[in-house]
Amino acid sequence: MAHKLTALLLLLAFTASVRPQDTSAPQAHQHNLMPVPARVQFQSGRLAVDKTFHVATTGFSDERLRAGIERALWRLEGRTGLTFAPGRATDESGAQLLVQTTGPGKTIPAVDEDESYTLDVSDQQARLAAPTVVGALRGLETLLQLLEGDRAGYYLPAISIQDKPRFPWRGLLIDSARHFTPIEVIKRNLDGMAAVKLNVFHWHLTENQGFRVESRKYPKLQLLGSDGLYYTQAEVRDIIEYARQRGIRVVPEFDMPGHTTAWFVGYPELASAPGPYEIERQWGIFDPAMDPTREALYKFLDNFIGEMAALFPDAYLHIGGDEVNGKQWNANPKIQAFMQAHGLKDDHALQAYFNQRLLKIIQKHGKKMIGWDEVLHPDLPKDTVVQSWRGQESLAQAAKQGYSGILSSGYYLDLMQPTDEHYLVDPVAANSDMTPEQLARVLGGEACMWSEYVSAETIDSRIWPRLAAIAERLWSPRETTDVNDMYRRLAVTSVRLEELGLTHRTYEGKMLRRLAADQEPAPLKVLLDVVEPVKQYNRGQQHPTTQLSALTSLVDAAHADPEQARRVRQMVNDLLGDAPRFQTQRASLTQIFTAWRDARPALELLIERSPILQEAAPLPGDLAPLGTAGLEALEHLSTGAPPPPQWFETKRAELEQAAKPKAAVEFAVVSAIQQLVVAANELPQLKNMPPAEWKKHVFELAAPQPAPSPR
Repeated sequence: MAHKLTALLLLLAFTASVRPQDTSAPQAHQHNLMPVPARVQFQSGRLAVDKTFHVATTGFSDERLRAGIERALWRLEGRTGLTFAPGRATDESGAQLLVQTTGPGKTIPAVDEDESYTLDVSDQQARLAAPTVVGALRGLETLLQLLEGDRAGYYLPAISIQDKPRFPWRGLLIDSARHFTPIEVIKRNLDGMAAVKLNVFHWHLTENQGFRVESRKYPKLQLLGSDGLYYTQAEVRDIIEYARQRGIRVVPEFDMPGHTTAWFVGYPELASAPGPYEIERQWGIFDPAMDPTREALYKFLDNFIGEMAALFPDAYLHIGGDEVNGKQWNANPKIQAFMQAHGLKDDHALQAYFNQRLLKIIQKHGKKMIGWDEVLHPDLPKDTVVQSWRGQESLAQAAKQGYSGILSSGYYLDLMQPTDEHYLVDPVAANSDMTPEQLARVLGGEACMWSEYVSAETIDSRIWPRLAAIAERLWSPRETTDVNDMYRRLAVTSVRLEELGLTHRTYEGKMLRRLAADQEPAPLKVLLDVVEPVKQYNRGQQHPTTQLSALTSLVDAAHADPEQARRVRQMVNDLLGDAPRFQTQRASLTQIFTAWRDARPALELLIERSPILQEAAPLPGDLAPLGTAGLEALEHLSTGAPPPPQWFETKRAELEQAAKPKAAVEFAVVSAIQQLVVAANELPQLKNMPPAEWKKHVFELAAPQPAPSPR
């Protein structure tokens, strides 16, 4: 029977992972760099990192570079337990790290900042050279990622790196309007962005649910439209400087003419329908919109944008421009008469008229305009940047029309998609027919953290570590696409990010303890390891909330792309496709499946005693059958004995039940158990079945992954 099993598994060896794989040759030296540099060459030798480690600078140096070096040394001390000598910097000959910078770079961080650097490490010295301070900061992050250790101590491997980003615009949008984001949360996420070489913080500051920035010219905007949760101008300047120190631009977004209810709470005269207005507590697309026919509106915006342009130094100002449903416009006779008098045939034309008026105001105050796809119009000036939530094709069409653009479709972190789906989305489609000139207009991309379902407690876990994979896509060469290696390096990066104060790993324990009240949370951890929040925009249907809801339920504790669930899927793929690994993977999976099966009594008791968990009551009844099905399938695959009649139908029904979302979470391991069940059921027919047909049977029950839907 053992020989038959080996033959069976060898026949199955062609079965590939459900996730796409890279087929390029492996690198000679495995590293943990993320993002992967443009060019890496490992060499023989190592540079010791001990208490004598010193840094010297040559060429240009300023307070920003010195602060960056100080932060890097502080992190090295934290990782190694070493205390470096006071003074830090020495002359060139006595320094283990020499940082050579040609000049300061841009006074204000800009889209054309030179972020390139070279890093050469020998057994004598590490030399970091960059044309700008920002380039040196990027190189310092790479140097920190090189640190290794063994019995002899800590060291940097000998290496030669030449690096620069593939795209100049690599950002993260944080929506601070729907749920307010405290200053300390923003700062730690800026630190995380710098660690993975992102360079744009897109700050979404106004929404139907809140106006979050202080205006001294129009104070009722924040006083009446924010519930008292807004950033003072001093706090804004503090964030801008904090970001500048790390080579990150801050681009503000003031969404208009829609998504503006919070504006109208204090200034209802700006709206297209009479008030009064209240801060919106629900989620969705709402009717209120600015009245583009009012001259007083443009005077108001001139004053407001002038104030914000002086506050935010970046060259760009984002005006949103998305999701205007036109209902207030269509119901207002004065607006309809205006449209007829000016030859504006529809709402899109009226919005284009508004955008043209708005653009002149923005340009008057020395800024360039960015907007979502909806702003694209034949009369739009070519220096406008289009941010695309509609996808690669929409971005390509904008580039062909002469507009620069950035991609966000595929990078929506709030959709709770697995990391590899984000990772394999490229701003430029593989089959793109754009010319070199058009390709140059694709500036990069931005991940989006919309905040309907995040709080200060959970936001880090929704951003990290997935954002690091998106950062790699925007920095590294296009051909860097090995998913398995990405996940390997991401695990290391995720731990390193904790030293910056990010809570994406630690939040879970706190939430589990609270959910379990005074009970032991370990059974809940077994469940949490294999469930994930529902994807796309299904949470609102499964688990309705408002802006005032407490985000402390099981779904809020669950991870997107849970690590153990992904590991189970990989082990199942290895087990079915690699005879030598069968026994090893079988033993590991048996232990995991047994824990699922046996967790039910303790889980049910815990849920019974914790009212906040009542909605999760069906989940233990799904987890146990998943474990049992996995164990039984493994037994049949191990012995070669076919399952009894009706076994497959019974298991399939149980899996279909387990696949249904409950409590706004879903099991991330159903497809893996499905593969095992199908494989076990098909044993008797295997000898006469062509490989392609076998593969179809094994994977036919795997749940399809729908493409991300537009916002």
